[in-house]
Amino acid sequence: QLQASGGGLVQAGGSLRLSCAASGFTFDDYAIGWFRQAPGKEREGVACIRSSTSSIYYADFVKGRFTTSSDNAKNTVYLQMNSLKPEDTAVYYCAADFNLATMLGQPENVEVWGQGTQVTVSS
Repeated sequence: QLQASGGGLVQAGGSLRLSCAASGFTFDDYAIGWFRQAPGKEREGVACIRSSTSSIYYADFVKGRFTTSSDNAKNTVYLQMNSLKPEDTAVYYCAADFNLATMLGQPENVEVWGQGTQVTVSS
């Protein structure tokens, strides 16, 4: 299971840190991805981390602003979001899959999804 938290309302230029707590599986063997979906838009990938291989990926639109990291002792992945923009407003989800390629290329086939957490950025 995955439990995402940390969303909220923030002004443009502000920061939020999302957390994704995992249970029931060996956390660091899995690719953990962050996705978001805004109203009326398709879901899009934001970032992905696989701590066992130190692999981290970011979507171009968040590079330099968002950072993902993991705390294996806590079975938790974080998404630090800085310099937030109104267009970052969305429901953010975390997801887990043993196959990194699936996470990056076929997220519709990802094994485990957490519930979303709302991020709202006001202008």
